[in-house]
Amino acid sequence: MARLATPPHLLTTTLGLAMRWAQTRSMWPATFGLACCAIEMMATGTAHNDLARFGMEVFRASPRQADLMVVAGRVSQKMAPVLRQVYDQMADPKWVISMGACASTGGMFNNYALVQGVDQIVPVDVYVPGCPPGPQSLMHGILTLQDKVMAGELAR
Repeated sequence: MARLATPPHLLTTTLGLAMRWAQTRSMWPATFGLACCAIEMMATGTAHNDLARFGMEVFRASPRQADLMVVAGRVSQKMAPVLRQVYDQMADPKWVISMGACASTGGMFNNYALVQGVDQIVPVDVYVPGCPPGPQSLMHGILTLQDKVMAGELAR
C-alpha cells in the first residue's frame, strides 16, 4: 500500500510552536522604571530605536494587561513588596528582564536599603548588563528572551 505524501504547499506545525510564536510576537511590557535605567528603557520605545517592530510599541501601565516586566534600576527594600505585587497581578505566562547592574546585583550600592538583585523578589529570565545599558542592549535582551520562549526554555 502506498503512503500518502503531504502536499508541499500545506503548512503544518504543532500547537505549542504556534503558541510560542504568538507569545513572542505579542509581548506587552509593564513599566517598572526605578532609576536612571528607566530613561534608557523609555528611549527604547522612541522612533529612533522603534521597539514597535517587535510588537511591543506600548508599555502598559496596568499589570493585568502586561506579560513582560522590565525592572530598570535599583530596587529599595520598601519597593520590593510593590514589585512582587505587580508581578503577581500580571497575566500568565509572564517574563522578567532585569535591566542594569543595580537591578541585577545592587550595583555600586551595597547597603541595607537596597535589594542586592531583583531575583530575590521575582524570577528573572534575562539579565541586561550595563550602567546604564543603552536601548540597543535592552533590545538585545528582548530578542534573547524571544529566542528562549521560542525554544521552549521558559515554560513555567
